[in-house]
Amino acid sequence: MITVRYLAHPGGPKTPYLTPGAAGPVAEEDSRQLGIPADRLDYTFPTHARTGAPATGGPRPVLLYSPSAKYPRSVGTALLEQLTSEGYVTVAIDHTHEPAAVEFPGGRVERRVLPSGPDAGKQLIATRVADTRFVLDALETLARGGNPDAERRELPRLSLDLSRIGMFGHSGGGFTTGETMVSDRRVDAGADLDGSMAYSQSNRDYGRIATEGLDRPFLLLSAGDHSAASDGSWQEFLRHQRGPVREHHLPDGEHFSYTDYQVLLPRLGLGPGSIAPYVGTIDPGRSLATQRAVLSAFFARYPR
Repeated sequence: MITVRYLAHPGGPKTPYLTPGAAGPVAEEDSRQLGIPADRLDYTFPTHARTGAPATGGPRPVLLYSPSAKYPRSVGTALLEQLTSEGYVTVAIDHTHEPAAVEFPGGRVERRVLPSGPDAGKQLIATRVADTRFVLDALETLARGGNPDAERRELPRLSLDLSRIGMFGHSGGGFTTGETMVSDRRVDAGADLDGSMAYSQSNRDYGRIATEGLDRPFLLLSAGDHSAASDGSWQEFLRHQRGPVREHHLPDGEHFSYTDYQVLLPRLGLGPGSIAPYVGTIDPGRSLATQRAVLSAFFARYPR
């Protein structure tokens, strides 16, 4: 499942943050982490997007998004809506069987089924890369006038410029971004939002993005006590990177500052100490504005 956002004419119902079949299981999982009742987390609230609205203009560059491991594609909504408003077609990818639930058309819900064993991490990332390359293939079909939808539903008429493709992701999604770029030259520039590039830091079992680097632009965003100074896989990447590199650090943020939890958790009325391990002590508005500005500047310079 993917969510495609694009500049559109007015019209159509507002799109919920999560579909009803996925919202409940995701809320239950988050509530256990936070120690609050699940009914305090209603993830069906409306977003700024409208479903099925007719597209405007084009051709437009494309940005792919891969979420953190075990999280749904919705967690990048705040950043994706902003980038869409700037003229990109954004494509958020759900890696089925990682999140608590992924709902398909017709109400079918697929729950989490993760690989196990010593190579589980490598299998997970390899599957994510295959997902991403499958989506790139489907976008090429769409750009040629075909219909890649599995159920042959009518899709919006989008004018895509597939000569300009960027990708970004949080945590495991950042790792996925790098590994996709190593194996697929269709992605011109990438950004890793606080994600390690290692299957195991202790054993220095790094991904190809770290050991080979890229000849294309890459952005590293970090938070809290994580940065290139503390992450051996990032150090390895910087030693091998041949293309332009940008870095930005949120010292008062935390790992999930680079997701919608940065702005959603402070609205729950929980004590600052209970949410700080997830999103730090940084002002949520300032954090989101900074992330939007850094990503906008990076993707405006490179894929364009």
